[in-house]
Amino acid sequence: MASTEPAGSSDSWWRARRVLEGARVDPERLTRLRPLSGGTYNAVEELLLTDGSRYVLKVAPAPTAPALRYESRLLVSEAEFYRGAAEAGVQAPRVVDVGEETGVAHMLMTACPGETWDDALTEAEQADLRAELGRQVARLHRVTGPGYGYPSGALGPLAPDWRTAFTVMIEAILADARHYRARLPRPADEVARTLRAAFPALDEVTAPCLVHFDLWRGNILVDRPAAGEQPRIGGLIDGERMFWGDPLADFVSLALLGDIEKDEAFLAGYREAGGRAEFDAPARLRLALYRAYLYLIMLTETVPRAVDVGQERWVQERVAPELVAALDEIEDSVS
Repeated sequence: MASTEPAGSSDSWWRARRVLEGARVDPERLTRLRPLSGGTYNAVEELLLTDGSRYVLKVAPAPTAPALRYESRLLVSEAEFYRGAAEAGVQAPRVVDVGEETGVAHMLMTACPGETWDDALTEAEQADLRAELGRQVARLHRVTGPGYGYPSGALGPLAPDWRTAFTVMIEAILADARHYRARLPRPADEVARTLRAAFPALDEVTAPCLVHFDLWRGNILVDRPAAGEQPRIGGLIDGERMFWGDPLADFVSLALLGDIEKDEAFLAGYREAGGRAEFDAPARLRLALYRAYLYLIMLTETVPRAVDVGQERWVQERVAPELVAALDEIEDSVS
């Protein structure tokens, strides 16, 4: 049965057919195209084929679109995350095709079962899922790369040590903050001085592990196979912020704006699967660095994203104080 073009989406329909053809999937099998919400940078669409199979197509914005420095070639990093997840045996999409045949960068991947983690789960279900998530993240952290930093090359080649790589990452986001005149709770130069004082703690990291760095609940799919069955992790998605570095960095988004030490179920699963989760003084200092880095990203990206007033208010009210808290913790630790 030939596919039919939905009204008002000719560009997307044409692009999806071209991508399918490039991936050696019969474009005539395309029967539905549905935009997916939740992405803040790449455009995301679900492709439904006549045999019931589903794919997800991600399309990068035009090269001229405003962006942060690390966001160059994000799909390269995301494809690397899914490759690593497959190596670890972790639930995640599998890459079908990556290319630029349609004039812009795109990635076609399999769709994972489930929906975004929400508040409809019972406390017992939440605890079981957090433990399962901990086991999966521990397996991810056993995957190592050839160097430290972003595999996309957005900030240059991979570094031979973590301190060098993270220094480049911090310098890049602070340069973005200055360029976009982002509203930070402290001047960028002051933030840089505070963070720099803690960089020696990064020398404890001796292996470039796979770090997703965006594992908040919105990027975790929960699958309910059938009524009465236990929910399970359907997939870890949106690995575009992935880098090779300190596995401890993943704990920041896993407890976004919170404290991972209070997530007993996750930590139990993580340790059960062999993950190392020790919160001594050096580890807490590194965690403060990673919290600061993520919160600098969240504050700065509001400008190139041109977020609405409500989102800007939320970031200033919730994220800015957390950045200050991380900086205060660093200052107290190194003084």
